[in-house]
Amino acid sequence: MISSVHKVTIIGAGLAGTEAAFQLAELAKKYQINLKIKLYEMRPQVQTPAHHTDKFAELVCSNSLGSEFITTARGLLIQEMKLLNSLIINSAIKSKVPAGQALAVDRDLFAELISKKILENPDIEVIREEFEEISANSEQFLIIASGPLTSANLAREIQKLTSGKDFLNFFDAASPIIAQESINMDIAFKASRYGKGETDDYINCPFYSAEEYYKFHEALVNAERAPLKDFEKENMRYFEGCMPVEAIAERGKDTLRFGPLKPVGLRDPRHPDKRPYAVVQLRQDNVLGSLYNIVGFQTNLKWGEQKRIFSMIPSLENLEILRYGVMHQNIFLNSPVLLNKDLSLKEYPNIYFAGQITVGEGYTESAATGIAVAHALIKKILEESKTPVTTDENAEIGVPVFPKLTMHGALINYVTSADPKTFQPINSNWALVNPNPEEIDKKILKDKKLKNEFLAKRALNLISSNIRESFTEANPMIATETMS
Repeated sequence: MISSVHKVTIIGAGLAGTEAAFQLAELAKKYQINLKIKLYEMRPQVQTPAHHTDKFAELVCSNSLGSEFITTARGLLIQEMKLLNSLIINSAIKSKVPAGQALAVDRDLFAELISKKILENPDIEVIREEFEEISANSEQFLIIASGPLTSANLAREIQKLTSGKDFLNFFDAASPIIAQESINMDIAFKASRYGKGETDDYINCPFYSAEEYYKFHEALVNAERAPLKDFEKENMRYFEGCMPVEAIAERGKDTLRFGPLKPVGLRDPRHPDKRPYAVVQLRQDNVLGSLYNIVGFQTNLKWGEQKRIFSMIPSLENLEILRYGVMHQNIFLNSPVLLNKDLSLKEYPNIYFAGQITVGEGYTESAATGIAVAHALIKKILEESKTPVTTDENAEIGVPVFPKLTMHGALINYVTSADPKTFQPINSNWALVNPNPEEIDKKILKDKKLKNEFLAKRALNLISSNIRESFTEANPMIATETMS
């Protein structure tokens, strides 16, 4: 038992903050560390432009965490998180709704499960107020997981820590959520692309004629948008992976048909000979199936325009929008400049950052940084307690315990070592963990599926061995007592 009392304060009960709190509590038990965890959440006292409830880990954009398939990069990250007992992934599985290959959730149930797990944990003290003043007290640890919608007060405090520089600004958007009963199922049909997943996972709204689609496209690009402030216009940059649908449409008449309205692999089983020119997909948003979101339709259109334009989609002529799409400005750190390899601040290594504020784009990526920071912080406590800690043989000072060939390690390596001048949000992708050609058999290298399976198996083996080594070799005495 490490007798010293260690205090950790976490700011923000989003995906990264709740994951970090949960992981710290679990790791502290296993390592027998006396850890006091405080989790601050400013909602409902202080709201953000995108949140609607006071629940923890509220999803403000899509309700999908991405593909679960192991041959996808996001799927590998999800599988790694499962091995690491992720609160976010376990809760997603329990609140899952049909969505083909994707891990999509009932967003209310998802947030309720996570909130309950955190609030009932005796090792986590939840404080419902805005955290406004940061102290660089080296005797305590701080994890800032306040997200891209960080309050103005906290943002100013962070700027003080970073000498008032190296912030990035991007714009993010959310799709509308609509009532299922307002969908005309005489026109729409249920199907997953190429029949993957259950056949009724998505509701599809087909444009069968080019004329009908181009009329919709013209109305979309000419629709009125919600006004932006002058400073927002000057600094406007979008997430490439979460652009407003009208901004995508502006890139060309057929851009949508090669993006969110891609028609390939979708046929109405009632009319197998009819080939759609474009298809709008609707994904189930709650377990009851009474709510659907319009896939890929993040938007900054005025609310009246959303109703008018989206009602032009076949089968949505009686559209009832229950939550309109919105766009909001996000802030991020220029992480390669400011953060160490374990996501701690270079100038104040007792202060960590996790989640989207580090510019890890995506729900799973955000939660994964919470896992990584928790492991890195526990490792630091063990090191300071003069307890042997297992590290990768090529590890640098400050590197967390996840090797670079895992998706966890690869994401953090990108976030902390990318070119600061061109730093952009990033999702999980195979390029981050691709091996040198000589590392694997040429036959495997030429087959994309086999190569991805190889990379995934290698990463999962590294994560598994990492868990074993962390809990049996970091402190043999504690590990023996824990296992007994």
